[in-house]
Amino acid sequence: MASQILPDMVAATRLVGAGKLGEATALIQRLLRGATPSPPAPAADSPIIEGTAVTVDSTARQALPAPAAAQPAPSPGHAGRRPPRPRTGLAETLRGLAGRVMPAGFDHGVGGLARPAPEPLAAGASFETASFANAAGTRDYKLYRPGRSGDQKRPLIVMLHGCTQSPDDFAAGTRMNALAEAQGCFVAYPAQSATVNLQKCWNWFNPDDQRRDQGEPSLIAGITRQIIHDHPIDPSRVYIAGLSAGGAAAAIMGATYPELYAAVGVHSGLPAGAASDLPSALTAMRQGAAAGGGNSRRVPTIVFHGDQDATVHPRNGDAIVSQTTASLTGLHSTVRHGVVPDGHAFSRTVHADAAGRIWCEQWTIHGAGHAWAGGSRSGSYTDPRGPDATREMLRFFFESPPRRA
Repeated sequence: MASQILPDMVAATRLVGAGKLGEATALIQRLLRGATPSPPAPAADSPIIEGTAVTVDSTARQALPAPAAAQPAPSPGHAGRRPPRPRTGLAETLRGLAGRVMPAGFDHGVGGLARPAPEPLAAGASFETASFANAAGTRDYKLYRPGRSGDQKRPLIVMLHGCTQSPDDFAAGTRMNALAEAQGCFVAYPAQSATVNLQKCWNWFNPDDQRRDQGEPSLIAGITRQIIHDHPIDPSRVYIAGLSAGGAAAAIMGATYPELYAAVGVHSGLPAGAASDLPSALTAMRQGAAAGGGNSRRVPTIVFHGDQDATVHPRNGDAIVSQTTASLTGLHSTVRHGVVPDGHAFSRTVHADAAGRIWCEQWTIHGAGHAWAGGSRSGSYTDPRGPDATREMLRFFFESPPRRA
């Protein structure tokens, strides 16, 4: 599959470089629909952008009610000689452009590419920026401290945004701060740096960013530990979740730091170890990844995926379930079906052991694309037609047993 996609990506990138955005957009739309078009003849002087970064977000931008809009897309480079800047992969460039083409039925979020408006805060709450650094680099993050926190030990939820998103955008689109306030939870939003990935994608496909104590996993774990140290956090009730590239990164964190997180939420993402480079990432996104082995120390996981996701194939949700439940014996599965009023139908499959402990919960959202279910129109990549992934993730997290030391 990757061998068919890459020549078309090269052609579309050349069209972008030649300023032929209409032709490039048409080619990208056909690619994202799974077609195999014959690429138009590229301009002879069009540059090819090199690199190995890949974007996991962009086709279906949807929405639901609550706060912030999408982060500004990186501005196009000027013609002629350009100053040094982060290297961008073909998929990253093309999907970044494709993300501006809204398929019918989807909403990029109020305000288009404008900076999100600040979320209203509950009395006594704060939402502030901090940073963490180690040998792998530096990452900023935003931390929501609930107004009712006090000195009592509180849960912490770590939220990993998708490509092109920001902590403010992701907070607004998921409405996590508002729901966490009701539970007295802290919420952390690590921010991917555009100097590391131009589209601000977590580099889930990079081997160095899939290993414990290396790369981005060490930074995300470092942020988590810093917050636990600096704030009244219950270390046995720390959870991590993400969307798309952030969902893939959350799966990696559960596999590499099972002693740190009590449960994991993956929305429209991929299993840990799904790819090792750009071609395998593209194949996993388009066809679905193999489940892989996973860690012997399992972390309860909740999975959401739209069955019409054209960006990350729904088979990846199945692979996450297989990875989570591998080597667990005596599991039984229960399937329930439902419909959100004026919204999507869904199937919810629960995998529990003989003692009744739920190890994995999978939500398949029928007719949904690549977007956070039940999210707010104030953020990007959200689908207002539900079900409410934020509320269900919190319910799953709090029902999961606290992590044992």
